Amino acid sequence: MRTTDLSELAAFDAVARHRSFRRASEERGVTASAISHAVSNLEARVGIRLLNRTTRSVSLTDAGAMLLARLSPAFGDIGSALDALNQFRDTPFGKVRINAPNSIAPFVLGPVIGPLIAANPNLELEIVATDRLVDIVEEGFDAGIRLGESLRDGMTAVKISPRLRFAVVGSPGYFSSRPIPRIPADLTSHICIRNMYPSGVGYPWSFARNGEEIDIDVNGPLALHDHELMIESALAGVALAYVWEDRARPYVESGRLVACLNDWIVPEDWLYLYYPTRKYLSAGLRAVIEALRAG
Repeated sequence: MRTTDLSELAAFDAVARHRSFRRASEERGVTASAISHAVSNLEARVGIRLLNRTTRSVSLTDAGAMLLARLSPAFGDIGSALDALNQFRDTPFGKVRINAPNSIAPFVLGPVIGPLIAANPNLELEIVATDRLVDIVEEGFDAGIRLGESLRDGMTAVKISPRLRFAVVGSPGYFSSRPIPRIPADLTSHICIRNMYPSGVGYPWSFARNGEEIDIDVNGPLALHDHELMIESALAGVALAYVWEDRARPYVESGRLVACLNDWIVPEDWLYLYYPTRKYLSAGLRAVIEALRAG
């Protein structure tokens, strides 16, 4: 088989897996037009349409589905064979794509990126931070990071560091005319930023102490899902914010924000790095896992 044939097959494999020429081009590191040209050449070569294309979607023909079923294991074997060469190198080689929630990525990945790259100079790390729900298989990620171990079937979860917790913070200006809350119930008389997921669904402020668990649906004119905006709003004295403690820490230490209800806030569930169980665990991904487990 010629090199051009293999390149065309790889382009088809990427489009078929992502159901998108754009995502396939991002994975392959070429333009979408180059991917489209490669797939068209492949279809012309075999004389069979492999993909159904519209302006909005890409789907597989029966022939395309059959070809993908045979190609995917083959490309997996090729990837495994190439990665096995890492045993002859001092450090892992290749790209690892990681997805992580934007709200926690700086605290989880920030401290390990420098040492990880310094120890593995041939490792290429690609991190996409977003709070939207991501299908790591469909979007071509090697692994993802999330709170909690509850995952769909076919995924392996590895507990990583650190364990995060929230903080309730407000500015000195805000508290100049209001008492600092001592128990969660006091929040009902305060102006608070309502937390929500990117989907727009809200979630309560959660507290626990001595076996007692309390969820408070706070009130306020502002609802946000971005913790940076929450911090900025709290700094402006608009309302109290319920944000990741690590994000608020520099402002609390400098006196620009005041933390309260600390003895009512417990750590969140553990963080986990997860990846497809059937996916070959590359040397690069193993290096990332080891770095994150060490924290």
